[in-house]
Amino acid sequence: MNKNLLHNDEQSFINTNLKTDIPSLVLKGSPFPEIKIQELANQIISKTKCRNKLPSWFLTKDIYYPKPINIEQTSSEITAQYKARLVAGKTLADLTGGFGVDSFFLSQKVDQLTHCEIDTELSAIAAYNFNVFGLNHINCLPEDGIAFLQSTSRKFDWLFIDPSRRTDVKGKVFLLNDCLPNVVAHLDLLLSKAKNILIKLSPILDVQSVVSDLKFVKEIHVVSSLNDVKELLIILEKDYKGPIKIKTVNFNKTGEDIFEAVFPSCVSANFSSPKTYLYEPNSAILKAGLFNEISHQLNVFKLNPNSHLYTSDKLIYFPGRRFEIISCLKYKPKEIKQKFLIKKANITTRNFHETVAQIRKRTEIKEGGSDYLFFTTGPENQALLIHCVKV
Repeated sequence: MNKNLLHNDEQSFINTNLKTDIPSLVLKGSPFPEIKIQELANQIISKTKCRNKLPSWFLTKDIYYPKPINIEQTSSEITAQYKARLVAGKTLADLTGGFGVDSFFLSQKVDQLTHCEIDTELSAIAAYNFNVFGLNHINCLPEDGIAFLQSTSRKFDWLFIDPSRRTDVKGKVFLLNDCLPNVVAHLDLLLSKAKNILIKLSPILDVQSVVSDLKFVKEIHVVSSLNDVKELLIILEKDYKGPIKIKTVNFNKTGEDIFEAVFPSCVSANFSSPKTYLYEPNSAILKAGLFNEISHQLNVFKLNPNSHLYTSDKLIYFPGRRFEIISCLKYKPKEIKQKFLIKKANITTRNFHETVAQIRKRTEIKEGGSDYLFFTTGPENQALLIHCVKV
């Protein structure tokens, strides 16, 4: 951590060059003898990344930024705020503290927070920034969180842990055991130090697999922002034996869509051909697998067991996109090209035998406009084209 970067002239240089082309800037070299140009570039890149992801940091004077990869890996401000809704008490230990965004918001719900981070430079950066924010009740320890638990006699109201994917594991699908720290291997230790544990996981993990690997699961939260799933959150409560709540939340431009159920869901869906309105669930609901729950709770009909599109005669609130159906046709490519007059539309496929690219090539329909075309499979497994406009 080069504190020379915090001097007035250096901070002015960083702020002045937030929109400057970085490769060109690097070629000019550093104007400050005690600072390398790459250090300046990292501050500029990381601060720029925080403009939308971490506005509180971006708008605060004299924040010290870590390497850009640390900004990419940290929670966004909106998802960190959501996690803070889930905890309360006197003490909490963040075992994988990182840049400190989650600790920042979690600390607002407890009297004292311990921030563990094995990367000594990142720990120092977090400690400095907490001081800038005036958060004197956060204690930063430059050590491994699991090792800290093994050596301390302290107990906490809450533990928070954000295991990362092991670098030696390849492929997109992986298990909780493929993460570090290994929560499954250390679960007894974690439960011996706190009654409540909040685990943040990559959304790529399978929900059912995660629940099977753990014990005392009380709640599951699937969090998305602008229809992009960001986090899978698991709450454990020692000795908990009740039903598991699963909650999905999608933060959008106007607020948030929330949908809740009991996990695993055992309800059945109702099915129908397209009616007056069409509904597409948000990504958090799809990730949570609450396909039948949507039909059951909101009294809407699925088009097909595997299509995950819904329909109704009356317009209702729906946690996702809503459309009014203009027409519904059986999918016959040659006839559609001859009779379908729309030349530009937004195309979506759900449980369909062709890709969007194949459909555009076959129909010559360009991208864009106010019309929406859903290519999907109906209740009798027939291929359908549903023409809609957004509600």
